[in-house]
Amino acid sequence: GPRREAEVRYLDIRQSLLRDPPEGEENFILLDGRHEFPFSFQLPQEPLVTSFTGKYGSIQYYVKAILERPAAPDQSVQTELQVISHIDVSSPALLTPVLRSQEKMVGCWFFTSGPVSLSAKIERKGYCNGEAIPIYAEIENCSSRLIVPKAAIFQTQTYLASGKTKTFRQMVANVRGNHIASGSTDTWNGKTLKIPPVSPSILDCCIIRVEYSLAVYIHIPGAKKLMIEMPLVIGTIPCIGFSSRNSSITSQFSMDMSWLALTMPEHPEAPPNYADVVSEEEFSRHVPAYPPPIDCEEQLCCPVFAYIQEFRFQPPPLYSEIDPHPADVEEIQPVSFML
Repeated sequence: GPRREAEVRYLDIRQSLLRDPPEGEENFILLDGRHEFPFSFQLPQEPLVTSFTGKYGSIQYYVKAILERPAAPDQSVQTELQVISHIDVSSPALLTPVLRSQEKMVGCWFFTSGPVSLSAKIERKGYCNGEAIPIYAEIENCSSRLIVPKAAIFQTQTYLASGKTKTFRQMVANVRGNHIASGSTDTWNGKTLKIPPVSPSILDCCIIRVEYSLAVYIHIPGAKKLMIEMPLVIGTIPCIGFSSRNSSITSQFSMDMSWLALTMPEHPEAPPNYADVVSEEEFSRHVPAYPPPIDCEEQLCCPVFAYIQEFRFQPPPLYSEIDPHPADVEEIQPVSFML
């Protein structure tokens, strides 16, 4: 088709690096040797579009120096200047999860073999270069064919000129799952797909747009693939770690236990005797005779908790402020342990 062009100028700053010529002279004469003319300029406050070079167009910033000479052609040299428009993926709009689901009937007319269903989710919409995207998906294969789930990141370049649109789409990263047999299901519990070094998203340029999407799709032999696409925004400022958020939330809900000390009396009341709170009949029924001693070898072969049930209704010791075993009376009694 016919060639169409469009151009937008974001920045145009010009400076004269040579001072005015001396009085009585029209031109400024430079002596032999090396001359340096330092300069600087301020970028505008409004955000600039990120530098980008694509299939059918580019966004470039450069510094160009021109040496004008009388009665001689001008000399010029230029160098490219990289500009990045920052995108913070911690913004609320990019922290919302994205969920999609779709189902497809495999076959046609009277020869259908069953449906294939797919649902996928990502935790947030914004990511940065080098991050790994955890993918959560559920695939159900009710057809008679062997299917393969896959995921990929696509970059879409859109060019607008003279009312016409040109689109270029390419895959920048992909991952593959296991085969799913007929009548089986598969679940992705955070299957990761790493983002390669790519240009950030460009969403605010009127002639060039760079957009990304995460596609989770199923390859079905002999049929069109089932695909789900979820929008992605590739930013430049990474998301704040969720660990710091969790710690701040935990500190907000931490309990102050000092009030418990105010409710406790200085001298706690003695607990009641077990025999005082139950009847004599129930007391005699729940307090069995002491079991005969068991051989140590037999103990080692039995579970440790096998004898806990026998002592469940044993009465607690009587409360007394007098020590039944004073320090000046030493009694040596055999003590046995079971480990």
